[in-house]
Amino acid sequence: MGSLGAILKHPDEFYPLLKLKMAVKEAEKQIPQELHWGFCYSMLHKVSRSFALVIQQLGTELRNAVCVFYLVLRALDTVEDDTSIATDVKLPILKAFHQHIYDRDWHFSCGTKHYKVLMDEFHNVSTAFLELDRGYQEAIEDITKRMGAGMAKFICNEVETVADYDEYCHYVAGLVGLGLSKLFHNSGLEDLASDSLSNSMGLFLQKTNIIRDYLEDINEIPKCRMFWPREIWSKYVDKLEELKYKENSEKAVQCLNEMVTNALLHVEDCLVYMSALRANSIFRFCAIPQIMAIGTLALCYNNVQVFRGVVKMRRGLTAIVIDQTNTMADVYGAFFDFACMLKPKIDKRDPNATKTLSRIDAIQKICRDSGTLNKRKLYVVKNKSVFSPIMMFVIFIILAIILARVSSTRQSAY
Repeated sequence: MGSLGAILKHPDEFYPLLKLKMAVKEAEKQIPQELHWGFCYSMLHKVSRSFALVIQQLGTELRNAVCVFYLVLRALDTVEDDTSIATDVKLPILKAFHQHIYDRDWHFSCGTKHYKVLMDEFHNVSTAFLELDRGYQEAIEDITKRMGAGMAKFICNEVETVADYDEYCHYVAGLVGLGLSKLFHNSGLEDLASDSLSNSMGLFLQKTNIIRDYLEDINEIPKCRMFWPREIWSKYVDKLEELKYKENSEKAVQCLNEMVTNALLHVEDCLVYMSALRANSIFRFCAIPQIMAIGTLALCYNNVQVFRGVVKMRRGLTAIVIDQTNTMADVYGAFFDFACMLKPKIDKRDPNATKTLSRIDAIQKICRDSGTLNKRKLYVVKNKSVFSPIMMFVIFIILAIILARVSSTRQSAY
C-alpha cells in the first residue's frame, strides 16, 4: 500500500492509498465467471494493474470491448518486442494478426512470464472478441491491421528522424487513441473525435513511456530495441547506449530534456480531446493516464536518475490522482501543478531551455484561461499537509490495526 516512510512524509496520501487498495481488491472480485472472460480480466490484472483499475470506470459493454482491444494489442506488442523471434517469422505474424483474432484455435508461443501465458492461451481472447458487437469487432480489426503493418515497417527500419519517431509512436499508440475513440463512439456515449486529437492522446502517453523506460530498454536481452530518434540523441553522444555512462551525465540530461520538450508538444491536443468528453466514466478512463504522463515527465525532466534506475510517481500521489480526478477542472489543475513543478528545473544553460519554457508557459496559460483552477478538487502539489498531528496519530493507529489483521489472516491460513 506504499512504504511507511512515504506515508510519514505524505500523510495526506494515506486515505487515497487505502481506497486504492480496496478498489483493486474489489476489481479482482468482479472477474467474470465465464472461462474466456475470466481469463481476459485475470490477464488484464497481471499485465497492467493500473489499466485494469481505470477500465473499471466503464460500463460493462464498453469495458469488455476495451479489455479485448487492450489484450489483442498487448499480444501484438509481445510479438514485436520478442527479439528472439527471427525477422522472417515475425513479419508475417505482425501483418496477419488482424486475421488471427477471428481464429479460436490460433496461438503463438513467445514472450515471457504473463505475456507467454497470454500468447499460449490466446484462444480465450479470440473467443471473447467474437462475442463483441460487430461495430466493436470492426474497429479492433482495423486498428490491429494498421498497427501490425506499422510495426512490421519499423522492424526493418531504425528511428532516425523526429518524423520517424512520430510515425512509430502513431503506429503503436496513436492508433490506440483512434481505436478507443471509435469504441467510445460505437457505444453511443461520445461523438467521434478527430484523428489528430486521438493520435495526440496516444503519442503523449507513448513518448512518456519511451523516455521513462530508457534504461530498461537499452539493457534488454538478447538485444535492445530503442526508439529515441537519432536526430535528437546524436547531438549529444555517438552511440545511444553512451547516455547511461556517468561520464556523459551532463549530455545525457540535455538529451533527456529535449525528449521531454518534444513530448510536451501534444499537451494542448490532449486537453482539447478530454474537454470534449461527455460521459464521466470515459472521461476518467482517459484523464487519469494523461495526468500520470504529465506527472512522470515532470519527474523525469533534468533528472539523471532516468539513466540510473526507475523514475515514476510515488504510489500515494497516483492514488490521489485516481481518487480525485472527476472533472475537467481537476485535469487543468493537475496539468498546471505539474507544469509548475517542472518549470523551476529548467536550467537556462540547457540547449532547449527557451523552447521548454515556452511550452510550459503555454500549458499554464491554457489551464489558467480555462477559468476552472479555483473549482478543482484535485491538487497534486500542496504547500502543507492538511493533517494535524492528532490526525496523523489516528492514521497510524488505523494502519497498525490493518497490519495486525493482515498478519493474523496470514497466520490463520497456515
